[in-house]
Amino acid sequence: MFGFVTASFRELNKEQTARYQAVYCGICRNLRARAGQRARLGLSYDMTFLALLLMSLYEPEDISGKPSCALHPRRTWADNEFIRYAADMNIALAYYNCLDDWQDDNSRPKKWMADYLEQYLPEIRGQYPRQCEAIAQCIRQLSQLEQENCADADACANRFGELMAELLVYREDLWAKDLREMGMALGRFIYLADAAVDYKKDRRKHKYNPYLAMDTGEDFPRWKEYLVLTMARCTDYYEKLPLVQDKPILDNILYSGVWMNFRQKGKEAKPHGH
Repeated sequence: MFGFVTASFRELNKEQTARYQAVYCGICRNLRARAGQRARLGLSYDMTFLALLLMSLYEPEDISGKPSCALHPRRTWADNEFIRYAADMNIALAYYNCLDDWQDDNSRPKKWMADYLEQYLPEIRGQYPRQCEAIAQCIRQLSQLEQENCADADACANRFGELMAELLVYREDLWAKDLREMGMALGRFIYLADAAVDYKKDRRKHKYNPYLAMDTGEDFPRWKEYLVLTMARCTDYYEKLPLVQDKPILDNILYSGVWMNFRQKGKEAKPHGH
């Protein structure tokens, strides 16, 4: 479901690209340090956005170094408390997502990954109980709604919105309310965009999709309205935050990257010959 909240790299300059890659590599490096090489298989670009957002808001001191890894010997990595937080949230999300895929589809590879990541969950839950409970509850409630063939797209999208709302709130302070509202809208966008991209595939495979359950027809015309309004709400709250550091990169992601990735995923989802 993740993979939408990424940058449009062709619109970033050289320095911005290097900065984005340093944060991404910092998260990857922390995944390896905290949960071994296999944890890096679940690395999501969306967590780079999470780290950059919190770094821009709180402006922590960074440490950096080279090389990132054998695959990227020329890249610099960055590290701070928010990059480590993004890595921990990546592990928690990967665990619960793999567990859900195993329970829903009997996917052996996902069961293998969930079993591997489970050993790292107690420490992460202990440090971030609110966020981990939000992830677990979202996955559990979404699974129930899918089993009921829920025809209310908002009900499903709201569950994922609640998950993202808690992830964006690192600490309860004066920014928590705006971060929660922003995260709620961003999570709704991710869920609804994923459903739109998967619509034809899910129809072919007779799998749950809220737009199919709504019986909106071939072109499900309401999805564009949902996505535009939801992202507008997200950016309204985003602009209320006092962001300076890395704001051009964040602007790129929210105003361009999400839409570019949505269109690209839509093209990839089309059957050959269409």
